[in-house]
Amino acid sequence: MTRNFSLVSGLSLIMFSAFFFSACSGVSEEQLIALNKKKQEVQKLELQANGLKDERARLEKELAEKNKKIEDCNKLKQEVKANLSQIKK
Repeated sequence: MTRNFSLVSGLSLIMFSAFFFSACSGVSEEQLIALNKKKQEVQKLELQANGLKDERARLEKELAEKNKKIEDCNKLKQEVKANLSQIKK
């Protein structure tokens, strides 16, 4: 019983798909032009996004370098304070 049901449902699916695709007409020239414009827009936006990602990576690297310099300055400041406190004694 289930085998017959799966066979019938499979054949129905194939027939529906064949009907659906045969009923669809071809793509119009206007649709192709619109699609090409959208593709160009997507490419432009992807280039812009990649540029922004590169800029973000550059800024993150710059920030990390500056944070490292600040950390080094703070360490030096602590060393100087420690040395000054020893001199005062």
